[in-house]
Parts: sequence; structure tokens; C-alpha cells
Amino acid sequence: MMNVLNSLNQSLKEAMKEDSKVILIGEDLLDPYGGAFKVSKGLSSSNPGQVFTTPISEAAIVGIGIGMAIRGLRPIVEIMFGDFLTLAADQIINHAAKFPWIYDNKVEVPIVIRTPMGGRRGYGPTHSQSLEKLFLGIPELKILAPNTLNNPGDLLKRAIKDNEPVIFIEHKLIYSSLLQEINAGELVDADVEIIDQDFPISRIKFTENPKVTIATYGYNFEIVRKASLELLYEKEIETEIVLFSQLNQKNLDPLFDSIKKTRKFITFEEGTVRGGWGAEILARIQEENLGEIKSYRIGALDYPIANSIKLEEVILPSKNYLKEKICEFLNM
Repeated sequence: MMNVLNSLNQSLKEAMKEDSKVILIGEDLLDPYGGAFKVSKGLSSSNPGQVFTTPISEAAIVGIGIGMAIRGLRPIVEIMFGDFLTLAADQIINHAAKFPWIYDNKVEVPIVIRTPMGGRRGYGPTHSQSLEKLFLGIPELKILAPNTLNNPGDLLKRAIKDNEPVIFIEHKLIYSSLLQEINAGELVDADVEIIDQDFPISRIKFTENPKVTIATYGYNFEIVRKASLELLYEKEIETEIVLFSQLNQKNLDPLFDSIKKTRKFITFEEGTVRGGWGAEILARIQEENLGEIKSYRIGALDYPIANSIKLEEVILPSKNYLKEKICEFLNM
């Protein structure tokens, strides 16, 4: 079976082969190193004219990528750690996302900014954050997060072909995760419905009568799925997972449909919950007037992420905490 890292690497190689306008730029990408997390390994050898290593300046890297995009190329920018997106915030927010509007849609900025996010590896407070929420409210900027259910390489190819700027969030722990096999709409332990919009939304149902809906994205799906299975086997608690590929998704109908059945709803993310992805989802549900819904947000505690693995485990949301909260919801 293929893992996420190989899926992304293979798709980058195929995208460059299919279109000479696809360019990859970033720090330490050239072989034999192939990038900090090895997603780019082998690409400078197979496509030497399409991979360029850069100085250590995230603002310059993204700025160069934006210039390439405006001139008709399809650049993929690799930022070594997601924490460093803050160094390129001006280029992302005030340039990439706004140039089409400023210039009356006479230019497009089809840039993909790939970056590893998240903790759980003991990297400390400046290399472990989930900062995607900082960019969720920016118009004309898409935020994507691959998961193991929808092929990450396919998602990346869609991002590369999109004509709007994209931030592509790759959790550090997802790289070694194996892709899930779906046969005739089924996983080994669940039914799966994939709503194939521009970027897929998936509904994972373990039984016919779920009692609580859990919304999540990216690597968080691995934690939520394990928790759901354990609850089902240990306490016969039935859940339904709604899994997003695009974090700033406009159409939430698949989620609304699930919540109408369960009337109980939890969001699960690794970033802090205040002002986060879950807060936005709950606001959208409130605006939909679905009636009385019991809801809760689960995410990181309001602390910088510690270097100590034990402290990091306390700060970041866990499978066991999710299980406890679901049991509280159902008074079990």
C-alpha cells in the first residue's frame, strides 16, 4: 500500500511531467537531500529544469512564486515548516489573494504553497503549531489539508490546476500513514460517502444510527477514527465523521445533513479552539437555524506547544479526551 509521502511525491513528479509550467521552489529541495520531510526527493533528478532551491527567506520564496504565477507558470512553493508562513503573510494575504481583484481579474495567481504543519514530534513551540486558522478568513485563498481517505496526490493535483492561490497543509505525522482502501463505498469497518465537490467532503458512518457527528480534517481523521472505533467496540456508541479536504469550504450541506440526524456535534482540530476552524463551523451551523444542537469544540490548550513530549501530549487534543467528551454528550 502507498503512504501519503509517496502519494504526494508521485503526484508532483507526474504534474511536472505533464506540464512544463509546473515549477517547484523552496529550501534544500535538491537531491540528495530532497526537502526536510523528503516529499521532494528525486524530483530535481527527474525534472532538473523545474526544481529550484532558494535562500532562507520565506517572504522571498513566496514572492518569487507569485511573480511566476502572474507570468503564466504554475509554481509550487515548499515552506519547510508551517510556522514560517508568518514570515510570508504579507505576500500571501496582500499579494497572492488580492492581485486578481486589484487588477480587475486580468491576472491569475495559481500558486500552491505546501507546508508541513502540526506537532506530536517534540519540535517545540516554533516548529509544531497548526496555524492554518490564521488564513481561513482571507477571500480568494483556499486552504486544503490532505487525509488518508481521499488520495492526497489527487488533491494536490487539483490544487496545482486551480487558478486561485492555495495553502496546502501537510501534517507531519500523516506522511508515513497508509492510504485507506475503499471498495464499493466501504472501508473495512465503515461505509463511506464521498461528496466530490471541487475538493471532496467525506462522510464515514460506522452504523446506521449514529448518535453524534464529528467534523475534522487532515491527520486529525486518524485520531477521530480510532476514537470512534474504540467507542463502538467498547461501549456501543455510534458516531458519524464528516471529513473535510478544504477547510474554508463554502458548501456545508453534507455536514448539516448529518447534524440533522444526530443533534449532537463535535469539531476536532489540532490548533487552539479560540477563533479557530471549529468556531467558524459552529457559527455556520447557528446561521443555518437547524434547531437545538448540542455542540463542543476540541483543540489544543491555549499554551505554546512544549518541547517535552509529555507536556506536548497534555497540550494537544487526544483520542482519549475525545472519547470522554462523547461519553459526556451521551451521558454514558
